[in-house]
Amino acid sequence: MSDYQAGGGSAGLDSTAKFDREELVRGWRQYEQRQPTIVPSLKYAAKTDMGQVRDNNEDKFDFYEPEEPAVLAARGSLFAVGDGVGGAQAGQIASEMTMKNLIAYYYESPAYDVESALYDAVTATNDKVTALAQMMLERHGMGSTLTCAVFIENRVHLAQLGDSRAYLIRNGAIRQVTLDHSWVEEQVRAGMMSREDAEVSPFRNVITRSIGAPGVVHPDFFEEATQVGDLWVLCSDGLTAYLSDAEILNIAGNYSPSEAARQFIELANGRGGRDNITVFVISVRELREYAG
Repeated sequence: MSDYQAGGGSAGLDSTAKFDREELVRGWRQYEQRQPTIVPSLKYAAKTDMGQVRDNNEDKFDFYEPEEPAVLAARGSLFAVGDGVGGAQAGQIASEMTMKNLIAYYYESPAYDVESALYDAVTATNDKVTALAQMMLERHGMGSTLTCAVFIENRVHLAQLGDSRAYLIRNGAIRQVTLDHSWVEEQVRAGMMSREDAEVSPFRNVITRSIGAPGVVHPDFFEEATQVGDLWVLCSDGLTAYLSDAEILNIAGNYSPSEAARQFIELANGRGGRDNITVFVISVRELREYAG
């Protein structure tokens, strides 16, 4: 079973659960009435699939595209992927909570700059997921990875926890922008383990940071300039376990976002699909001046 969404230049949509828009926007009135100078025109598609082995899907994706000029100027458009951990129902609930609450808290944040608003949203979401896990024994230890990209003006801001990834494809080359928060990747970066050993390690799925961890959460933040023609791929490890960076580049670079997302899922499933698989493909088609 899979879920699929595609779009571009649309109003906000929610791939997990409906919520009262008034609740989402109650903080927007605090923004000064700024006007965007540049608005990125985006074409995107997302797809999630439970794979060939699992009997439920703990992955989630979500996004929000505001139309109000002041909100576009202050907060931009948000896209995110999460991979739940903690077992069956607990992981699914954690990823759903992460996606829904991240959007609400991000757009409600009174912080002036994007990174501070993202940090507020990640912290508040972490607190909410952790509190629920502590209240119910069967949900103890539940959490979610988070890879989030905010397109605002001519910049992209990213927040990262866990081993889901964000790739940037530009001028025929691919680059992993985020860093995996996993035990094996941290060993590789420290020079304590080879890439070959990491790929076969029994600990390769052990993540070291996530939403739902008690205490202070420590997301990584990244910022990139935006260029027309850029392609972004946000994905869970159910995709990267089966596709190389070169294959991601080839598919995303040669097909529309909708077709690329479909091929990614089909290829990962065809090679085993032992995990849930989720991918967002986002194409920057234009950077247009805001006309008012």
